[in-house]
Amino acid sequence: MLKVDHVTKYYDKFLAVDDLSFEVKPGEIFGLLGVNGAGKTTTFRMIMGLLDSTKGSITLDGKKIDYSVTDKIGFLTEERSLLTKLTVKEQAIFYGTLKGMQEKEILEKLDSLLTKFYKREDKFDLEKFKNKKIKELSKGNQQKVQFIIAILNDPKLLILDEPFSGLDPFNVELFKEEIKALASKGSMIIFSSHRMEHVELFCKKLVVLMHGKSVLEGDLKKIKEAYRKKNIIIKGDVDIEEISKIKGVVSVLEKADELEVKIESIDAAKDVFKFISKSKNITKYSIEEPTLNEIFVTKVGESYEE
Repeated sequence: MLKVDHVTKYYDKFLAVDDLSFEVKPGEIFGLLGVNGAGKTTTFRMIMGLLDSTKGSITLDGKKIDYSVTDKIGFLTEERSLLTKLTVKEQAIFYGTLKGMQEKEILEKLDSLLTKFYKREDKFDLEKFKNKKIKELSKGNQQKVQFIIAILNDPKLLILDEPFSGLDPFNVELFKEEIKALASKGSMIIFSSHRMEHVELFCKKLVVLMHGKSVLEGDLKKIKEAYRKKNIIIKGDVDIEEISKIKGVVSVLEKADELEVKIESIDAAKDVFKFISKSKNITKYSIEEPTLNEIFVTKVGESYEE
């Protein structure tokens, strides 16, 4: 288990992380979110042992993270961190060797992952790709190689910072499958992204940082249940102007052939339903939990105002 216990980090007088605590258990995919400058990168660096905390402790399976533990950690950064003059094969050997792997093991794992991520049946074609320099690859292929390098050592702890950057929808699906497969094998995964819909696909637990401090944390399902504002999706002939006047209705948004009615709380749903029951051709009335993006924007906005 990864345990971040009351961690604080100062850069001189600047407070970058403020009394942060969370746990990630084997098989969990945990969301660490926040706007740029919220303290995520500093937290990642402390978890990997690249920075010492000012206060508090970070342990992996009860042990302080040092060079004896970092071989068990994989990290995909938001920025490209590949050595662009190396070939894909050379990059893999370099990284795998740093992680304590033998060259034979590295190349076998690289072939397995490349076959999975490139769906290539022609071995010669795959060999050509392995011998291409990183700088010769497209942005999407560089991102795939960076991900492969990060998981080459079957990490016990994997940190993913904007893992889908530069990927098309097909390759996003490939990444999703592999991330879930790693978790099913017991890897602890910390997932960070500005795309809240991606976070919702994976993370059951999360922390949202603002100015280095947690402004929202816990089980995603419970967070959504506790958030009073709800959305009502309606399909049919509805007078938008009139429904907007109902007490408790915050806004009405037209989306394709549906209306999204945002309400202050579930209490307003009864009045909305009473109103639309008088309308004709209503084919859909659904009360839905808010998206994580809505909750994130609200919570971060409240922190800006404080």
